[in-house]
Amino acid sequence: EAALAKPKIQIARIPYFCSGCPHNTSTQVPEGSRATAGIGCHVMAIWMDRATSEFTHMGGEGVPWIGQAPFTKEKHVFSNLGDGTYFHSGLLAIRASIAANINITYKILYNDAVAMTGGQHVDGQLSVVDIARQVDAEGVKAIYVVSDEPWKYGSSANFPTGTHIHHRDDLNEVQKTLREIEGTTILIYDQTCAAEKRRRRKRGLYPDPAKRIIINERVCEGCGDCGEKSNCLSIAPVETEFGRKRQIDQSSCNKDYSCVKGFCPSFVTVLGGDLKKPEGAKLGDEVEALFKDMPEPEIAKLDEQFSILVTGVGGTGVVTIGAILAMAAHLEDKGATTMDQTGLAQKGGAVTSHIRIAKTPEDIHTVRLSTAGATLVLGCDMLVTADGSSLSKIHPEKTKVVLNTHKAQTGAFTHDPEWRIPADKVVDAIAKLCGKDNMVSLNATQIATALTGNSIATNMFMLGYACQKGYIPLTPEAILRAVELNGAAVKMNKQAFLWGRRAAFDLEKVEEIARPRGQGDLERHRELSKGLDEVVERRITSLTGYQNAAYAQKYKELVDAVSAADEKLNGKAGKLSDAVARYYYKLMAYKDEYEVARLYTDGQFLAQLKQTFDGKTRLKFNLAPPLLAKRDKDTGELKKSEYGAWVLTAFRLLAKLKGLRGTAFDIFGYTEERRTERRLIGDYKAAIEKMLPALDKGNYDLAVELAALPEHIRGYGHVKLKNIEAAQKREAELLEKFDTPAEEQKQAA
Repeated sequence: EAALAKPKIQIARIPYFCSGCPHNTSTQVPEGSRATAGIGCHVMAIWMDRATSEFTHMGGEGVPWIGQAPFTKEKHVFSNLGDGTYFHSGLLAIRASIAANINITYKILYNDAVAMTGGQHVDGQLSVVDIARQVDAEGVKAIYVVSDEPWKYGSSANFPTGTHIHHRDDLNEVQKTLREIEGTTILIYDQTCAAEKRRRRKRGLYPDPAKRIIINERVCEGCGDCGEKSNCLSIAPVETEFGRKRQIDQSSCNKDYSCVKGFCPSFVTVLGGDLKKPEGAKLGDEVEALFKDMPEPEIAKLDEQFSILVTGVGGTGVVTIGAILAMAAHLEDKGATTMDQTGLAQKGGAVTSHIRIAKTPEDIHTVRLSTAGATLVLGCDMLVTADGSSLSKIHPEKTKVVLNTHKAQTGAFTHDPEWRIPADKVVDAIAKLCGKDNMVSLNATQIATALTGNSIATNMFMLGYACQKGYIPLTPEAILRAVELNGAAVKMNKQAFLWGRRAAFDLEKVEEIARPRGQGDLERHRELSKGLDEVVERRITSLTGYQNAAYAQKYKELVDAVSAADEKLNGKAGKLSDAVARYYYKLMAYKDEYEVARLYTDGQFLAQLKQTFDGKTRLKFNLAPPLLAKRDKDTGELKKSEYGAWVLTAFRLLAKLKGLRGTAFDIFGYTEERRTERRLIGDYKAAIEKMLPALDKGNYDLAVELAALPEHIRGYGHVKLKNIEAAQKREAELLEKFDTPAEEQKQAA
């Protein structure tokens, strides 16, 4: 009954496209257009804001439009079609549309793999040119090709006459052109599947550019525009003293670089160099001495079949764990079966592996784990483990659970910068079901990444932990031999397994070794203040550097006034004081050109680079200077461009000119954004001072919410102005409530 009971929380990993997935871009359509999908990865566009309204069976892509077109005011639709489906049967759909003479554009995604079912090669693979020539022979009205490498198609490519070649950045403009052409048209989107790129790079079968992106966390505003632009799960949140920022998970980054398009100056391209290896991995013989007393693990008994459920997300090696355990069982002449539930072949989506081990193969009668049938749950992702299907496998008395408490973000975070995983509720729900004595939890991702330099080592680290705890019916030697036979990242996987065992033996010692060293100011930036006094003190120091001591004093005066009113009402400074201390500072420390320059040249960013990369590197800054940047002809928004390392010299000069801020000589201060930022400071101060005399127990929470509204004013340029508009709308609603007596509010309700 406990296993079948619905948990209090239901959290699912909504499958979105992989980081850098070509479907992520190719399924986008211009405003006012509509698209349809077939059975493939691109069906996920239906669950997103992509104007994709329906799907069909394989080979039927776009065909429903033949019947719908005469009976709708819609003049044209796009239809997504994968190259594998095209070869299988998609050409028949295109042929039918041509025969019916309907207005439709088929977007054929040439991603070089059957991505939906695991990245197999397309049987009888056709090239982009082959597809173009084939549809031309069928009689399509126009053919356009977009690619992330359009220069590879020279004059000798042998495309049909009239074929147009563009960079994928021109996709929106190309689609606008195509939707105006009567008849059936073709857009071939040429970009290799992101997950397949990653697999091939691991095997040395695909170019691995010496190019990475790093985010200057102090410049980042946490607006989430980079996630909107890229839909990338490798952009991870990082909680800092000055709000929620972003960082790149270098281990999972697919090197698509579309995150750079987010309207923010915090993204820096790093050319050359290597990721710095963590200190813990370099200790060598020192570590052996620290763990010399670690005993060999007890091997779990196989009196009856042993059932393991591994829960995780696609792209992290969940299926690999099952394969390694099955091979290890085979090496020990035991029976083993595995069943993987991968759902959509999408990096970041829920994946589970059912593993059964017994003395002989004949002792195993079913592959899938039954209700309450798990002996061990290896919870490599907390959200997948908390899913009802996974929880139903837990027996309240018999199941052991090893849970990774790392907050791996879901697709929801790419569209909602406020999204947070309710980690405490997840852990409590699992512990309540299996019993606290049967569950161990640790941030395995954080530890494994710090010790091996790669988050992909997490699952193997957890396997080592479970093995040392005596939860695995196999010897470490057999598991390590299976790792060797697997042949992928053997050294790192063996190292991760050993660190997992050590963590089970002495977690505190392993955490100490894994703790970052030499982080300096960046680590201080991430440390959260322990009380209001520290919050205020750190912001006074920051504002003094931002402008001067007099500027910081203005901040302190308002905070002191609010604290006095708070103490008068509540006997101590409370939530209102904290909100004003944080968000009056946020408004006063608006990131103009002078401040961005200072945050790049005060030494902290260069220290961040040094602790992240080894070797010789070159920097490219991705910026949209308001006085220099061109505007997008469709949106009117400023466009970012790359600038060389010489920008640092310009930044150093600009940082010294911060005294011009807000004066008649401030050439940047005349823009709408800067004038609005300065006005907000005064408006906020006036609003707080007006509220204080009317503050009472009844309107206190409203006052706190009003004071915290600047939390939602994030970003740069058009992104920030849009957020300001939303915040001001909410402010008007709250002020109306604040000014309305409680009795009138009750009557209105």
